[in-house]
Amino acid sequence: MSSAFTPIELGYSFPDHTQLPESDGTFVKNLQEHPQSILLTDSIQPILQQLHPDGQYCIGQDSGIYWRITEPPERGAEAPDWFYVPNVPPTLNGQMRRSYVLWQEYIAPLIVLEFVSGDGDARRLANASLSEERDRTPMTGKFWVYEQVIRPAFYGIYEVSRASVEVYHLVENRYELVAANERGHYPISQLGIELGIWQGQYLNAELPWLRWWDLQGNLLLTGEERAEQEHQRAEQEHQRAEQLAAQLRALGVEPEV
Repeated sequence: MSSAFTPIELGYSFPDHTQLPESDGTFVKNLQEHPQSILLTDSIQPILQQLHPDGQYCIGQDSGIYWRITEPPERGAEAPDWFYVPNVPPTLNGQMRRSYVLWQEYIAPLIVLEFVSGDGDARRLANASLSEERDRTPMTGKFWVYEQVIRPAFYGIYEVSRASVEVYHLVENRYELVAANERGHYPISQLGIELGIWQGQYLNAELPWLRWWDLQGNLLLTGEERAEQEHQRAEQEHQRAEQLAAQLRALGVEPEV
């Protein structure tokens, strides 16, 4: 007879997202991280709405992914700066998700992104391999946990100070570094988009931002950028209409309103 018991037989149930801490109490490293997450989320929404007309997906921003039970609980979680999980409900039992709990869900994120901020340590800044995002130490290293346990298909490490991003793809249980294409972007095949660095101004900051493009190399715009583009298009149409009306009047023809 097997000596194994289920948690229910033992009178124990695993905690869910409502019972686990939603924060480890640490601050974000700089004021750029939150706008960067908003930029990624805002601009990818039209793509995700096409892929998930039923709305079954979730995005986490600096939210915990719980992968083991520990004491304190937050030691058993990683908190990516940004991640996307397909084919899961955005809420659970009518409540907003506080975290993503693997023993509840079983579906791994498709992509996880970490933002390397730097802590001012000159040695770390000089040697990118020393960052915690690349730590392969079994059971504790962030890279190891993503590769061996959480297992997102894509793992990106973005460094604003270097204006760079590394993208890894899970192949046969190991992360392989993805090569950039001719545009310097990294294809995310399941989403039909590319990830790369865009130098420009967003929320009053001129920086090398992490952004999405479609497979034709067109930048995926934020809602504000799309509205501004539509405004400019309407303004150009209005100017063309006025020029045409002026040309008709010069010919003695009164244009119809």
